[in-house]
Amino acid sequence: MASKSRTTGKRKKTRGNRRSPAPRTAASASVTPTQAAEEYERLVEQYPEDREELLLEAASAWSDAEEHGRALALYERLLDPDGPDIDQPDLVDALRINALWDAGRRDEARTAAAAFRRRHPRHAGAWMFVAEVFESADETATAAEWYTAGITHALGAGTPVTADTVEEAPDGFDLETLLIGRHRVRRLLGAAHDDWDDVADELHQRRASPLRGRMRPLDELHDPVRLKRLAQGGADALKAEFEELAETLAEDQAAPTGPLKTCVLFWPREEFDRLLQRWPSVTDAYGDDHADHLRQVEHTLRELSDEGGTRLAVGRATVGGLEAHVREAGGSPDAPSARSGYSAELARRGEATDWPPPRNGPCWCGSDRKYKKCCGNPALG
Repeated sequence: MASKSRTTGKRKKTRGNRRSPAPRTAASASVTPTQAAEEYERLVEQYPEDREELLLEAASAWSDAEEHGRALALYERLLDPDGPDIDQPDLVDALRINALWDAGRRDEARTAAAAFRRRHPRHAGAWMFVAEVFESADETATAAEWYTAGITHALGAGTPVTADTVEEAPDGFDLETLLIGRHRVRRLLGAAHDDWDDVADELHQRRASPLRGRMRPLDELHDPVRLKRLAQGGADALKAEFEELAETLAEDQAAPTGPLKTCVLFWPREEFDRLLQRWPSVTDAYGDDHADHLRQVEHTLRELSDEGGTRLAVGRATVGGLEAHVREAGGSPDAPSARSGYSAELARRGEATDWPPPRNGPCWCGSDRKYKKCCGNPALG
């Protein structure tokens, strides 16, 4: 299952402006998950200050390679009480539970989940991981309990569960995802709509693109018949749904009225290298490491979302596209204003990808991996 989710909490600390190299499979289709995992493990000795992040990257890559035992060994290495301290032990433990489940060690995973719950952690993303273990195994009632417990523990006992308290919380994005997940499994269970489901509805309405009455409510998105059809139809059914949504968004983009999207530029690796070669001064804005650029795009979108942004998107940038924009609008390609204008142009033309993607949908970076296992992986933020 290798369940990963959205970015959570703070970004990993960096050493000045320098980060360890990152042979992400998202960045190059020629790098296999096994090769990436081995490279990350090798880099631990070279960059010991990035040990936790590198080992988490390696474990994620081993999961992609379906080497779940090797992923599990790295999570256990991180949690070794005799080893160096780590920043997010509850999150790593939740990932370990995922790895146990993926390795077929279901009884051990359940025992570990029970121990996790007895500690009463407050990490919303960690609770979400464990809830997804049970949801993916069709243990829907158990998943509902975990989503509910995660919300309670992350917010704190006695804190009212409202759309405002969720959005104002430091880990509000993951709290929202817990509420959405709880709504989904309760819909599958046929449970009566309660106050927390109302909060999930309100959060969904605030975040979803305002398609002038065409926005699907959560009750429709989580309709058991629809979810069953998507599950049975596999990739073809999901592709048809994406195409239908794309047509709707294109109609909305072409309409003369309505708010524009806030678009953040993403430079694929080859374009990133070409951009820095042509205009070295842009390293002030992007740095010189493509993996860090991926993280920064996700981080920027998260910050915009935390500030109340609802129509957010990622624009796939090219040097040729930037040059064409400058020829039409004027300015210099290495000026921030030119890049800002270029991103707005991509949004106006409907050539930007809505963010965040569906949790199980393809990542915005074009890696062909699920968003929750790629740029949306909280362990890599």
